[in-house]
Amino acid sequence: MVLPKWLDDLIFRDLHAVYSPSYGNMTNIDDDKEKTLNYLGTYFPRSYVESYCIFSEFFKKNPSCFTDKEVLSIFDFGSGTGGEIIGLLTAIGDFGPHLQCVNILALDGNQYALRCYERIIEKTKEHISFQVDSTSSPIVIDDFYDLSILDTIITSGFDMIISFKAICEFAAKQQFDEENPYEHIVKFFLPKLNDGGLILLEDITTKDNVSKQWLPQLMDNGLQTTNCSLLGKNEGYNQEFSITHSHRQNDTSKVAWRMIKPIRK
Repeated sequence: MVLPKWLDDLIFRDLHAVYSPSYGNMTNIDDDKEKTLNYLGTYFPRSYVESYCIFSEFFKKNPSCFTDKEVLSIFDFGSGTGGEIIGLLTAIGDFGPHLQCVNILALDGNQYALRCYERIIEKTKEHISFQVDSTSSPIVIDDFYDLSILDTIITSGFDMIISFKAICEFAAKQQFDEENPYEHIVKFFLPKLNDGGLILLEDITTKDNVSKQWLPQLMDNGLQTTNCSLLGKNEGYNQEFSITHSHRQNDTSKVAWRMIKPIRK
């Protein structure tokens, strides 16, 4: 897949993003402006293609999903520079002919990343057929007690909740002590979904130093303790995606993902 030219020009020419892979780095919330631009040039395109491909395939297999809705609401937990949001909006544009508006709440603890996202989402509005209303929330979540802070800003339910390469940071920094961060976060967010809503979790596939488990295993163990059912997942240990842009041909990433929905009586 090739990153759209308008998006390539925006992040590399206008925002001065830099392609600079940093292998093994699991924490980005404390990045300064320079590191954020490195992240933008390296991982924004990857998150874009991952999100677009996952949701496009899901919508193909579930053609009636959200087709009756004119307005969709999305919450991105740990949105960063927003590659997954733009990829999702692109996929929605391909499969949501009756959609009139998408409302987005993007939460991240890094204000440099959110400033990039805000520039990108404004430009994205010129390239999609439906209205987009986006709100950014610069909130830092240090542990599972802080999740309750979100009750003050989440005043209504969401159709989709997504989190890309974010929960691994809680594991890496042991912010949930030795508890499973996937378990706590999913248990908190499942009640925040509207009827028919879904959650997509995506993460890198390194090993967690606390539990000594690979993150996909930690994710699965956490989900088993929640009241959810599985809608989709990658085959095998991870799934490989490839994106071409002006600074790299066939840049590949390997991630694990799970799409779930709540089990409601």
